[in-house]
Amino acid sequence: MSKIATEFGIDEALKALGIAALNEGTSTGSDNFSSGEVIESYSPVDGTLIGKVKTTSKTDYEKVMSTATTAFQSWRKKPAPLRGEIVRQFGDKLRESKEPLGKLVSYEMGKSYQEGLGEVQEMIDICDFAVGLSRQLHGLTMHSERPGHRMYEQYHPLGVVGIISAFNFPVAVWAWNTALAWICGDVCVWKPSEKTPLCGVACQHIAAEVFKANGLPEGISCLINGDYKVGEMMTNDGRIPLVSATGSIRMGKIVAQAVAARLGKSLLELGGNNAIIVTPDADIKMTVIGAVFGAVGTAGQRCTSTRRLIIHDSIYDKVKNAIVDAYEQLRIGNPLDENNHVGPLIDTDAVAQYNNALEKVVAEGGQIIVEGGVMQGEGYESGCYVKPAIAEAKNDFEIVQHETFAPVLYLLKYTGEVENAIAIQNGVVQGLSSAIMTNNLREAERFLSASGSDCGIANVNIGTSGAEIGGAFGGEKETGGGRESGSDAWKVYMRRQTNTINYTTELPLAQGIKFDL
Repeated sequence: MSKIATEFGIDEALKALGIAALNEGTSTGSDNFSSGEVIESYSPVDGTLIGKVKTTSKTDYEKVMSTATTAFQSWRKKPAPLRGEIVRQFGDKLRESKEPLGKLVSYEMGKSYQEGLGEVQEMIDICDFAVGLSRQLHGLTMHSERPGHRMYEQYHPLGVVGIISAFNFPVAVWAWNTALAWICGDVCVWKPSEKTPLCGVACQHIAAEVFKANGLPEGISCLINGDYKVGEMMTNDGRIPLVSATGSIRMGKIVAQAVAARLGKSLLELGGNNAIIVTPDADIKMTVIGAVFGAVGTAGQRCTSTRRLIIHDSIYDKVKNAIVDAYEQLRIGNPLDENNHVGPLIDTDAVAQYNNALEKVVAEGGQIIVEGGVMQGEGYESGCYVKPAIAEAKNDFEIVQHETFAPVLYLLKYTGEVENAIAIQNGVVQGLSSAIMTNNLREAERFLSASGSDCGIANVNIGTSGAEIGGAFGGEKETGGGRESGSDAWKVYMRRQTNTINYTTELPLAQGIKFDL
């Protein structure tokens, strides 16, 4: 066991979650249903082998789907408030497991321990939200044009919901989908990222404990592991009416085409190229806090991470200098140590993409003003730690148009009115999160208007990063257009049905049509 793992009690956390000890070379306990190849999970924090998980073969997948579809037959018949009670118990189990699960998220993914705890708290929050929602799955009652008729609409469970999640939020995004799907009467089959498989195993153990205690079939929550080939089984499976996928735009386009080819439904949460507009009326201190956390939090590996800072030319140098000064204070290192601000990237492939972005922005004419680079020496042996970098650039640079999942921030300058900044912000294919820093009410309202930000999330005087579960989360354009979590996002997990009841002894037709026999 590594020094870091020992110091922060990783082994104890794993055991508390029902996962074998570090480096024992044993299975996680998830392979009773699996016969595929082995995935080895290494921590980007220190390069330690955490554990091994077997992938799902085609035969295994068929067993999982059989179990899930059978479980759906009984689960959908339970009244929604009773399904909500199960979700309440699941939330309570998450409260009991918050510390060890938060540590596993931090150690396997590389985000700070506080962010790991925060991610588990998001799971708890969505459970609380779903419990209340279980008594509010309402439809509408409409007036019929035919006398003696009543019309209304209601929502019914869809069936098996397939969930494909990304490494950067290895547990929360699954919970966003699962908690809502469960209270809607659906069962779930989840393929977590192959880069964070143990987080999936831990969540499945917690869920299985709740279902077993209530005498419910295990198929309500199913886990499959593997790479894109396992995901393809799900996206091409007509038994799965809805596939919710989180990841890159490239991945999302593949999923969307496969699901659409069989006329299924997809919920896509894809890439973001998020910007903060900084106007002359901005509070500079607030701007620095929002921009720096947005750019370097989770080492820039959030779909809502701040990629672009669009600054008015009259305050450009002032804001630039303040941001550069703040970057000089950043501490990079072990994310389980709460004194550090920035942890590692997920793996060395991500490091290569980071280096490539810095090379490209210079090649296109940009200027690096905060140097990047890979960290060397003691504490950085995994090779996954990089320095957050800042570059002055233009919005039409090819590299700026793309999302780099790393702590690289581009400074862009605008002149004139706020509409010019909004045009720059909207001038990318992604449309997830956006923000404006201003104390000018007119600027704020223009930004939020129909001709303002074209993103699914638009904030005033807070950054782009992060979201509350009460609001629907998602974006527009090539971000996918899906919505998860709060508001009325539950409707995507259900099928809508319109009902008309005739309580007379006659059968009048709509629109006054006559059909006499």
